[in-house]
Amino acid sequence: MSAPSPAVSRPLAWSARAWFVAALASQWIFAAYITWVLAWPLLLGDGEAVNRTPLITGHVAGDTLGNASLLGHVLAAAVLNAVGLAQLVPWLRQRFPGWHRRAGRVFMTLALVGVATGLYMTWLRGSRLGDVSAIAISLNGVLIVGAVVMAWRLARQRRFAEHRRWAIRAFLLVSGVWMLRLGLMGWILVNQGPNGNTAQLDGAFDVLWVFGCYLVPLAVAELYFRAERAGPAAQRATAGLLATCAGLTLLGTGAAFAFMWLPHF
Repeated sequence: MSAPSPAVSRPLAWSARAWFVAALASQWIFAAYITWVLAWPLLLGDGEAVNRTPLITGHVAGDTLGNASLLGHVLAAAVLNAVGLAQLVPWLRQRFPGWHRRAGRVFMTLALVGVATGLYMTWLRGSRLGDVSAIAISLNGVLIVGAVVMAWRLARQRRFAEHRRWAIRAFLLVSGVWMLRLGLMGWILVNQGPNGNTAQLDGAFDVLWVFGCYLVPLAVAELYFRAERAGPAAQRATAGLLATCAGLTLLGTGAAFAFMWLPHF
């Protein structure tokens, strides 16, 4: 969850690092999948390869704007998942502040590109499984824009403690599509099959998780921010929560890799 404050206990600091390492490994795998299976074929003009993946709407002959939006979306996603977490590493921020500022601008710009292209594909290209998931994705996009604007404004005002919190919120919101996949595949693995899941993502668990994939991480982050300034009991409880999140991230990553990503490499 980024740099702990001096008052943070060792269990809370280590549990935050454990989640960071689990998330970093998972996002690098996801970035490799996006780059190799989606972005690279699109750049080469191999629409057929892209259409063999589980995309809702892949490459469509003659749809120049739609295909360009898809390419922009997957390129942004690849970069965001590959380098986004590096923005939260205290050592990099302190040792290379110029890089941190430039990388932050790139992150925020690509986040907005991802929102714009995602909304276009969802509502104008018709690339959605159902209205519930489309609404959830759209709310995610609106929250991303708000968090990015707040992080940018606070950095400009040199209010770095507040900027850090909004940057973490922006990162978690941008990571919603990654967390959606981890949660769905992990749930199916634990249940040994679908349970409250449908092809339209409107089953009982689906409806909870299409919103929860970004609202739950935001809630965990808020608990972490409060625990940084709280007493030992609250820090121990939050440490346990973050350790659980790290374990669930690894579980979801293994399931997503086995069921969704590996078959297409």
